[in-house]
Amino acid sequence: ECILEPLSLPESPGGAVAVESSPYVPCIFCKECYLLAEQNQLLKHMIIEHKLVIADVKLVADFRRYVLYWKKRFAEQPITDFCSVIRTNSEAPLEEQDNYFLLCDVLPEDRLLREQLQQKRLRDIIEQQQRERYDTSFRSMCMFCDQEFTGNRSVLLNHMAREHAFNIGLPDNIVNCYEFLAVLQEKLDNLQCLYCEKVFRDKNTLKDHMRKKQHRRINAKNKEYDKFYIINYLEFGKSWEEVQSEDDQELLCNVEEDWSDWEEHPVCAVCLFCEQQRDTTEKLYLHMQKSHGFDFPKIKSEHGLNFYQQVKLVNFIRREIHHCRCYNCQEKFQSKEGLISHMEETKHITFLPPRSTWDQPQYYFPTYENDTLLCTLSDSEDLATEDQSEDIPVVSEDISNLEALKQSSVLNQLLCEENKSQEKF
Repeated sequence: ECILEPLSLPESPGGAVAVESSPYVPCIFCKECYLLAEQNQLLKHMIIEHKLVIADVKLVADFRRYVLYWKKRFAEQPITDFCSVIRTNSEAPLEEQDNYFLLCDVLPEDRLLREQLQQKRLRDIIEQQQRERYDTSFRSMCMFCDQEFTGNRSVLLNHMAREHAFNIGLPDNIVNCYEFLAVLQEKLDNLQCLYCEKVFRDKNTLKDHMRKKQHRRINAKNKEYDKFYIINYLEFGKSWEEVQSEDDQELLCNVEEDWSDWEEHPVCAVCLFCEQQRDTTEKLYLHMQKSHGFDFPKIKSEHGLNFYQQVKLVNFIRREIHHCRCYNCQEKFQSKEGLISHMEETKHITFLPPRSTWDQPQYYFPTYENDTLLCTLSDSEDLATEDQSEDIPVVSEDISNLEALKQSSVLNQLLCEENKSQEKF
């Protein structure tokens, strides 16, 4: 199957900057505009005036871009080409009946748009969090004492957890830290409890309340804080509670798993360059070496590739081969057979292009959803030991299952490995 390229979203006459910075969202059908914060008013307007219902709006990662996209598409084709028609009062006389139009992700185009917006937001969040994790220009005052902290944000967060028993989570799990701290500071300035959000008459009363009630913490059920935790961006349409619940269920399932059944039904991995499959990684590597001259273990060793770099390399090669393009000279061919013949004759298959070509965040996402080879990649013990010795020390979470989540967080390891690879090379 072909790879779905990123969608080209419409832009306002002012260009891309205007799309990003404008606080207004237009109606899909008319010239009415609403502030982005007034999203519900716009949805109400489109239901009443234009009979359009957008399903699961809360799952749309970028509401403004979503609306702009469909405004352009509805101008090109009739709404009935995209929306299901819901007829109300069907038993009433014809003049009293109403037709409503439902726009939802049952439509493949809508589903793809939502997923593309989600992936873009995830990439932006990953980049933002990575900048914050290694930012040495951080400067902020402690909310509970007069001490000022500079350098890395983890210094302040660890101080508040250690000295004031105020733990908002592991630094590696937090994004937009400055904004998060500003929100918390504003609540304290307004004499508002951070947990129950009751307002008190003076600062001392607030401090006594938070100490006695053990409210010197934030309420995990408060949706206002969701945007500051990286876990809420991981999976399309799922909150941290759903992700964590699935992880718990998976752990329970793993305990009771029948390994004999797994051994009886091995999963085969497909060669990077042809349709051949093998039931073990070793056999597949041997096939690629003998049939194509591509020595994956040797390349991994020579370039010191960690697990996540291997993932990006595999996805990069898969994508280039799918497009019938040589990943070294960029020459395109009419068929995959012609491409492989060229790469083997020129030896372009045996070595990698410059690291900057394939070591890119976009290749964290698999080219093929069912690529079993990605599941069989392994990291070296040296890199695993290095990770354990160089992790920034942080104070443990109040809740033990969140610590377990941190240890198993693929995204957390992804960011850690990405930074180490940049330092190394």
